[in-house]
Amino acid sequence: MSPQFFRTAKLITASRLATPIVSKTFQSRTFVSTARSMAATVDSSFISRITAAEKTITNQEQPVAGGPTAAAQSHANQPLNGQVIHDITMGERKITGLDGPVPSGPTSIAQSILDASSSGNGGASGVLDSETISKITEKEKELTGEDGPVRRGPTAKAQQHVGEPITSEALHDITEGEKKITGGERVKGGPTSKAQSELSKSRQ
Repeated sequence: MSPQFFRTAKLITASRLATPIVSKTFQSRTFVSTARSMAATVDSSFISRITAAEKTITNQEQPVAGGPTAAAQSHANQPLNGQVIHDITMGERKITGLDGPVPSGPTSIAQSILDASSSGNGGASGVLDSETISKITEKEKELTGEDGPVRRGPTAKAQQHVGEPITSEALHDITEGEKKITGGERVKGGPTSKAQSELSKSRQ
């Protein structure tokens, strides 16, 4: 066998062996990317869960006009994000008349799905959901020494934006609430800092 023929045969063999490995790696990466995308999309399964949660509140077979299901449907096939949560929250308020979401209601369901899809960034959603507000409350308790949140304090301000993305406006309101319990100053590591920390983690 000539040296030239041997080198050619070796290249062909190496190429055939490498092909399945490259293909397998590509397929694996594509699957992971698709799975993450599906987990954070307002698809038919997501809307069905919102509808079921709405029915537990209204006891009606059909969704209410302008309610949480209608809000979810308006974002069909879009990524699940803070704006979607906000719109569902507004729809839930319409059918309950309450300022905050009810346990296991449409907003809570939507938030739990969003939190699950955010597992890659430590579970931080970048939204003022029940978990984030709970962390703000803990920081408030450290400052006040009281068991519950203070009226018009940082927790109360955060609750006004429940289900909304942590925006500069929301942070401003939380800061104003923090100043109320500190005597006019913002504290390092306090409620506002905690909200900003959750926002930063959601962007990682």
